[in-house]
Amino acid sequence: SIGQEATAVGMGTAMREGDYLLNTHRGHGHCLAWFGSDVRLMMAEFMGRETGYCRGRGGSMHIANVDANNLGANGIVGGGLPMAAGVGLSIKMRKTDQVGVVVFGDGANNEGAFHESVNLASIWKLPVIYLCENNQYAMSMAIRKSSNIADISQRASAYGIRGVTGDGNDLAAVHDVMAEAAAQCRAGEGPVLVEAKTYRWRGHSKSDRQLYRTREEVLDWQKRDP
Repeated sequence: SIGQEATAVGMGTAMREGDYLLNTHRGHGHCLAWFGSDVRLMMAEFMGRETGYCRGRGGSMHIANVDANNLGANGIVGGGLPMAAGVGLSIKMRKTDQVGVVVFGDGANNEGAFHESVNLASIWKLPVIYLCENNQYAMSMAIRKSSNIADISQRASAYGIRGVTGDGNDLAAVHDVMAEAAAQCRAGEGPVLVEAKTYRWRGHSKSDRQLYRTREEVLDWQKRDP
């Protein structure tokens, strides 16, 4: 989550207690920013302890807090996207004013699961916010090489829903965009695709030599670190 904290916190502060969260495998910041979070339970989970959120079984990539409607991170890229439609349908059938948020990366927006989930949510006007945390790289693949559009939010137009791109490093901006999207969902106006542009300025993993980008690029983004 380092360098991407504003997206996580802006998302968390804009939602209401009782809303739902589905997350990426880099979901630590979002988990901490969600309602009822306890850093001690998170750290215990990382260490594989019984006192952790998932009794040590979920670990870093599958951490969840179901009691707070944090339905978990996911080791599968885009794994939360199909479930988001199910969460939205559940909310609609129960006729509550809850909203589901699903966080995914720029790499996952090219998967079939993304398009299938958004398509279904748009048809049924489900109260789901699709939050794309665009940190510029899917492993070593730059977004400019994998998508032929300036903004991922442009894809919303294909499904007849609202799409908006914001500065993922600006806490207030993320909060405002997410709050507006949540209000739309609660009003029964269907899903929203939100793109938060940020930067992953550590490697994909500890073994990542980061040969796909320059040191100058990283330093430039670090100046914008929230």
